[in-house]
Amino acid sequence: MLFLSAFFSGSETSLMTLSRYRLRHLVKLKHSGAIKAYKLLERPDRLLGLVLLCNNFVNNFAASIATVIALKLFSNDEYVIALATGILTVVMLICSEVTPKTFAAIKPELLAFPAAWIYTPLLKILYPIVWFVNLFVNLLLKIVRVDINKNNQTSLNKDELRSIIAEAESLMPVRYQKMLMGILDLDSATVEDIMTPRNEIVGIDLESPLEDIITQIKSSPHSRLAVYKKSIDRVIGFLHLRNVLIELHRENFDKQSIISLLTKPSFIPESTPVHDQMIKFKSEKIRIGLVVDEYGDVQGLVTLDDLLQEILGEIITEDVIVRQQSDGSYLVDANITVRELNRVTQWSLPTEGPKTLNGLIIDFMETIPEAGTGIKLHGHYLEIIKSDEHAVKLVKFLPRE
Repeated sequence: MLFLSAFFSGSETSLMTLSRYRLRHLVKLKHSGAIKAYKLLERPDRLLGLVLLCNNFVNNFAASIATVIALKLFSNDEYVIALATGILTVVMLICSEVTPKTFAAIKPELLAFPAAWIYTPLLKILYPIVWFVNLFVNLLLKIVRVDINKNNQTSLNKDELRSIIAEAESLMPVRYQKMLMGILDLDSATVEDIMTPRNEIVGIDLESPLEDIITQIKSSPHSRLAVYKKSIDRVIGFLHLRNVLIELHRENFDKQSIISLLTKPSFIPESTPVHDQMIKFKSEKIRIGLVVDEYGDVQGLVTLDDLLQEILGEIITEDVIVRQQSDGSYLVDANITVRELNRVTQWSLPTEGPKTLNGLIIDFMETIPEAGTGIKLHGHYLEIIKSDEHAVKLVKFLPRE
């Protein structure tokens, strides 16, 4: 009876502590024990009813046997019966409860899958009794408004999945972890979070001399440039440099030649989610657009590469904007977005307000700090390394103690 009690106690723990996601994986691999365990766990009320029915039976039977043995050996001495009950309780606690349940919690699959082979036919045999017991159990649960038909399947929310990915260092390289984190954050990221800000947009002003425009085209590191008149708010199109470079050597090349090669500009509301914009870029077969606010003023520029970088991170960027030092500190380009900084460092700086580290510092201090200024920003100590009259340029985050 002690052995059977240990089996029922251990198998109950092992079945209930099985990883549902690994179990589903093994079911897809046609693992016979996993298939039976999965079917049993589809109705945990029946499984628990069966296990506890069997476990209580063998425990009570063991207590009865211990009482009979005590009476046979020591007559009707009530103290001996109490002593036998106490000894049986300790032995059952150690051998039939704590030990098998601890083993089952550590190695659940080792006991759960063989047990599933036993419980499957046993449930069929004892089903009438189990059904009768569960009839009252389900009635009591309904009284407290618990529906056993709901929430049987365990599901992960985004934060739980993020924690699993963060803890999977031994299973995948760090760069792949960051990539998966980027995918999880797509639903909360907008184009405003990842755009090139207005003051950094490189474009062609048609009001400039033709010679300056040609020089800019020849030396530009970008493949596409916005073309505007005087102000970026008066953009008239995008120029693909691959097309215009062929025309540069013609004698009749002029500004009208540039205008004839322009493609229609695409305007994107700043609140557009990143994943929606990726779909739009794909459907419209474009790679670049201007981000505008509610008044129609240009706030920035976003490209397909920016959207991909939100997922792939530093895999596709050549510039190192976060450099970890040997003492554990970080040198950070203040133009980095707060989202990217959080992803690289695994911090939790707020992303609801300013989108860049520079903006976050200025918003926090309500002024543009000079080089050498030290502050505590949302729990992180930092020093301003470089700044000018317009913005913070370089920041050093001190190592956390």
